Amino acid sequence: MSSVLIVGSVALDTVETPAGKREAMLGGSATYFSMAAAHFAPVRLVAVVGRDFPESSRRLLESKQVDLEGLQTAEGETFRWTGAYHGVMNEAITHDTQLNVFQGFQPVLPDAYRDTPFVFLGNIDPDLQAEVLTQVRAPKLVALDTMNFWIEGARARLLKVLESVDLLVINEGELQLLSGKLNLASGVREVTRMGPASIIIKRGGYGSVLYHDSQWFFVPGYPEENVVDPTGAGDSFAGGFMGSLARAGAITATSVRRAMLYGSVVASFNITDFGPWKLADLSTTMIERRFDAFRNLVSI
Repeated sequence: MSSVLIVGSVALDTVETPAGKREAMLGGSATYFSMAAAHFAPVRLVAVVGRDFPESSRRLLESKQVDLEGLQTAEGETFRWTGAYHGVMNEAITHDTQLNVFQGFQPVLPDAYRDTPFVFLGNIDPDLQAEVLTQVRAPKLVALDTMNFWIEGARARLLKVLESVDLLVINEGELQLLSGKLNLASGVREVTRMGPASIIIKRGGYGSVLYHDSQWFFVPGYPEENVVDPTGAGDSFAGGFMGSLARAGAITATSVRRAMLYGSVVASFNITDFGPWKLADLSTTMIERRFDAFRNLVSI
């Protein structure tokens, strides 16, 4: 079994949905990714928090066998995000973002992390993503997440990083913005010319699309009725995907497609509770039962 490296954000989130409100709860892209991936493989986390970061949150991550040697603690407050979801909850409305110590984040990989075979560059500044790539040694797979903010505001720097990336994780709107193409297939073909040979297109509750080894694979969204909090759904999908690949230890057509299903499985559980708590409570039995249910959705 291989390990997974995640570089991203650890935050304290305040979230309101039709199901209620939670304040200053554990969040951040690296948190959701780590707690999803840890069900499949060892996880090494690189991020930064402030002195106000709760010890209970640190213990929760450690209890899930997430290696925190790369989690920096800086003077100041932890990154905080406040947002809300309404209606069908397909998109968050951001009310407040306080970068705090995350604004000065410089990823430094402990030496033991540098040989991690599966690397995920979370949705952070392309310069920081590039800095991580200078510190890792011969990874099997490098995947990258990004967003409109970087595509529009740091395009040249993002394109430079994409030259060294194997897999891009992106949503449909971001794909259109990055590629300049409205058609999904045309957009994917354009982006593969930028560097990544494989692309995952996230489509929210409608599932996801994989382009890998010149082949397409579609995964539906699991028909979950109890949607409580969609925060971190995309990150938990990515964590399940990368964790499954690391557990397999090899990148094949079969292992990649299985990873897509496992990513969808953990994401479908994540949305049924506030924060990452459902990910913390998952058992292997729960994951495998829903994996079988997902296979039934995509087979004849």
